[in-house]
Amino acid sequence: MCGIVGLHLRDATLHPQLGALLSGMLDAMCDRGPDSAGMAVYGDPTWSPEGEATVSLLDSPIPATELAEQLGLALSAPVTGHDLDPTIVVHAPVATDVLTAAVRSTVPTARIIGFGEHLTVLKGMGNPTDLANRFGLRSASGWQGVAHTRMATESAVTAGGSHPFAVGPDQCLVHNGSFSNHMSIKHDLERAGVTFDSENDTEVGARYVAKQLAEGVDLEKALLMLNETFDGFYTLLVSTSDSFAVVRDAIACKPAIIAETDRWVAMASEYRALAQLPGIDTARIFEPEPEEVYVWHRQ
Repeated sequence: MCGIVGLHLRDATLHPQLGALLSGMLDAMCDRGPDSAGMAVYGDPTWSPEGEATVSLLDSPIPATELAEQLGLALSAPVTGHDLDPTIVVHAPVATDVLTAAVRSTVPTARIIGFGEHLTVLKGMGNPTDLANRFGLRSASGWQGVAHTRMATESAVTAGGSHPFAVGPDQCLVHNGSFSNHMSIKHDLERAGVTFDSENDTEVGARYVAKQLAEGVDLEKALLMLNETFDGFYTLLVSTSDSFAVVRDAIACKPAIIAETDRWVAMASEYRALAQLPGIDTARIFEPEPEEVYVWHRQ
C-alpha cells in the first residue's frame, strides 16, 4: 500500500502556494507509506531557476558545496548546489545533457534521480512529513508537484527505491500497486540498450514510458501502450514539464480520486488528501475509469 498525490496548477496566482498545498496532501497519505517518500516540484525558482538545468542526485561521495565547485571548474560555468540531505540538487546555466554528463563524470558512484530544465526531485527514508519539512517543501513554488509515500513490497527500503522515478528529462512516474510481468519487459528494454538503476518494478514502467516519449510518442499514447504491455494491479501518475496524467489497470482495484476546478487539477489515493485544497467544495470529483488515460496540459 502506497500513497500518491499530485497537483497541477492552472492559476498562476497559486504558484507560490504549490509547496504548502502539496505538503498538506502528502501529510494525509503518511499512513499509506511510512517507509520512505519522494517529491517532485516543477518550476521552483530556487531549486530550478529559469534558464538553467537542474540535476537531483543521491549517494554523492562529496558534499553539495564541493560538488558544485568541481562541476563549475569542469563546465567553466557557475554551479549552485543545495544540500537537502540525503538529496543533493545542483543547477547551472548550461544544457541539461551537459550538466548531467558532468555530474556522472564527477561523481560516477552517485545516482541521478531527476534532471531537466524545470524539475527538482527530493527523496529520503523515514516519515514523509518529517522529510518534507527537512527539505523545506512548504516553501517551494511552481506550477506542478507530485509526491509519493512508500510501503515497500517489491524491493528494499532505500531512498533510491522511493518514488517518483524520473528517468527522462522533466519526467516523473509514481506508482501504487505492482507489475507482475516487469522482469520480462525489463529484459526486452535492456536488449534495446536501456539501463537500470534498481530492481524496482516501478522503474521498469518509468523506463518504458521514457523510451516511448524519446521516440516521439505522446504521453497519452505511451500510457495506452503501457496498459497493453504491463500486467498487474496499478494506479500511475505521470508528469512532464507540460503534462499531468493518470491511468489505472483494467481491474482498477488500487484507489484513486481526481478533483478538478478552473484553478487546478489534483489526484490522490484518497479523498482526505484533497479535502483542504482551495475550492474543493465546488470541484468536479470523480474516480478514474479502468484503462482510461486522463491527461491535462499546461496552458
